Amino acid sequence: MFIYFAGICGTAMASAAVALKQRGHQIIGSDANVYPPMSDFLLRNGINILTGYREENISSLSHTPDLVVIGNALSRGNSEVEYILNRRLKFTSLPELLKNHFISGKRSIVVCGTHGKTTTTSLLTWVFEHSNQNPSYFIGGIPSNFTQGARFTESPWFIIEGDEYDTAFFDKRSKFIHYTPEITLINNLEFDHADIFENLAAIKKTFRHLINTVPNNGLVLYNGDDLNLRDITRGITFCPLKSFGLGPENDFRAIDCIIKPEGSHFTLGNTTYTLPRTLSGELNIRNALGVASCALHCGLTPTQIQSSFDTFLGIRRRMEEVGTQAGITIIDDFGHHPTAISQTLLSLRARYPKRRIWAAFEPRSNTTRRNIFQKEIADALSLSDGAVIAAVAREEALSPELRLNPAKVAEDIRSQAHIPAAYFHETEDIIHWLLEQTHSGDVICFFSNGKFDSIHQRILQALRKKSFKEN
Repeated sequence: MFIYFAGICGTAMASAAVALKQRGHQIIGSDANVYPPMSDFLLRNGINILTGYREENISSLSHTPDLVVIGNALSRGNSEVEYILNRRLKFTSLPELLKNHFISGKRSIVVCGTHGKTTTTSLLTWVFEHSNQNPSYFIGGIPSNFTQGARFTESPWFIIEGDEYDTAFFDKRSKFIHYTPEITLINNLEFDHADIFENLAAIKKTFRHLINTVPNNGLVLYNGDDLNLRDITRGITFCPLKSFGLGPENDFRAIDCIIKPEGSHFTLGNTTYTLPRTLSGELNIRNALGVASCALHCGLTPTQIQSSFDTFLGIRRRMEEVGTQAGITIIDDFGHHPTAISQTLLSLRARYPKRRIWAAFEPRSNTTRRNIFQKEIADALSLSDGAVIAAVAREEALSPELRLNPAKVAEDIRSQAHIPAAYFHETEDIIHWLLEQTHSGDVICFFSNGKFDSIHQRILQALRKKSFKEN
């Protein structure tokens, strides 16, 4: 089959494209945002990327695609979308493609929640893989234990990261509605995706829709310490429910939780589980607790789970160390919600005790570009020893009264937390400020759900030059 991916460089789209190519399909795609790591991943696997969206990308192909997969970032008015509709080409969304061609008939485990989806899905997949279950999986990122973010096997198990974001311009249901879960693992629930959800109640509603798809011989496994999850699971009688958490009311309760740089640990039942250094902080104790609870329910043993934890290598762009120069460690993190930023900073303090932690934040998501979390972003970044905020991405698309005010974020951090904080419109100015503020032994974490103008490599190069001049 000849399949065209419109929007191929999204993490999920790229992973699916590579997995389908490995099954013998001919794959090509286009995207307006072509940058690593996904662009490198696609090219490394022999998939050509057409830069930009133009009808010529499709019309000039040697033959018409049998199927077009349209990414959820594309909408009416996009030249390729209009060409696809005008030519009556067969098209689908990525979630629908996965459901119809790969998930149907499998024992589907859907991992969802506002935070920690990628980490939890990656860890759970590795637990099954390391325990010789050979699962199919689909993850919105690239786990270090695997060479790609998706794989389709003959195993009865399919583990998938379930996103509550909408499916496509022609299907406004949440993506995870398509994934027919036997087991739904829900980490947490907060307000996010302000561009498509009006309020927290709307997000709760879509999670209830997901729960409605779980069969009566399945399981809803949820974080019982989360008040929003306790609310949406109240009164559910048509399928089994079990909770995990640190509180005494949970079915899977972790006790004796200890956070250490060399490896945090918790006790569940009669077993103490130790996490690798790649999973630091309380947020990852909760992620691992959800994984252990799910794996035990599915029949795996504590020994298998711990052995998998011992060999888990982490995920790209989740507290990922990308390099050290002049004694300064650079971290790349996908965090863009205030809770994710704050939890990551707390985790970095656990990983790097007695070192100064600096934060650089790019307001790029459709929620953080808006002023919905104006105060919360300042509060989160105040957990660092110093913070710098970049310009709002695509700021011209939002009116000033709706847009996040990054200068005010920096001002609030300085006045409330009494730490260095600044706002700069240009990346070069951010780099210069960080070079002036930091010294050997410091850690700088860059937060963005995009490439952040390649700032990670640019500051490493600047630190190399600085070190060379000083020596």
